[in-house]
Amino acid sequence: MEKLKRNERVAALIKILSDNPNKLFGLNYFSEIFGAAKSTVSEDISSARKIVEQMSLGQIETISGASGGVRYRPYVKKDDIILFLDELCERLRNPSRIIPGNFIYASDVIYDPNVSYKIGEIFATYFMNSGAEYVVTIETKGITLAHMTARALNVPLVIIRRENRVTEGSTVSVNYVSGSTKRIQTMFISKRAIPEGKKVLIIDDFMKAGGTAKGIIGLMKEIKVEVVGVGFLMKTTEPKEKLIKDYISLLEVGEVDEQRGRINIYKDMQFS
Repeated sequence: MEKLKRNERVAALIKILSDNPNKLFGLNYFSEIFGAAKSTVSEDISSARKIVEQMSLGQIETISGASGGVRYRPYVKKDDIILFLDELCERLRNPSRIIPGNFIYASDVIYDPNVSYKIGEIFATYFMNSGAEYVVTIETKGITLAHMTARALNVPLVIIRRENRVTEGSTVSVNYVSGSTKRIQTMFISKRAIPEGKKVLIIDDFMKAGGTAKGIIGLMKEIKVEVVGVGFLMKTTEPKEKLIKDYISLLEVGEVDEQRGRINIYKDMQFS
């Protein structure tokens, strides 16, 4: 391989790190692929860190010690989060999104890779220091957002099922009352999905009363793992009192009026 110039090494370093968020790379790795001394690689990392921070592209961390190295951590500044959420609200306020029952059609937004990628980075920013070892969600619409969050945190994704499936092997289940339908439902998780004692982050797309989220938390207790955070893309303004207390949401949905063609959706208060 032809020897790279410094600016080429820095560009390659940023690309490799940002493609593998929260993955720790030893200096030997870059020393070997660049054919450069560790001292040179250290200088390249300093340059890359400066560029990434100046451009608000995240953070590059150096960890010292025998098991240390360098890693990229996604980080979204609050001003950038606010701008993104304002644009998202504007997109979701389109009256054509109202569907019978005064619901909002949002699947195209949730499944937009650019949107879900950014949402994953925002959740990762908030829960970066939570110690989460797994991201958990329930099928189906929250899967994309949870997957992007898991990628940003570099941890596995676990999906809770609404039906028992033979391909999951032995399962643990809990009954819960859905906050929207008020009906008793059941959720399942494979016994092999998460080892006991691990820490998990719950990510979902929507919360009304919090019945499903409370059920997931109960299921995590059944398999003896610790919930270290809960995040939603959207929550409703009513009911005000949710069945869970500690969580963050990015957007808040108020009145949806089909007759007037009005959708009241805005940033959650913490971003105002």
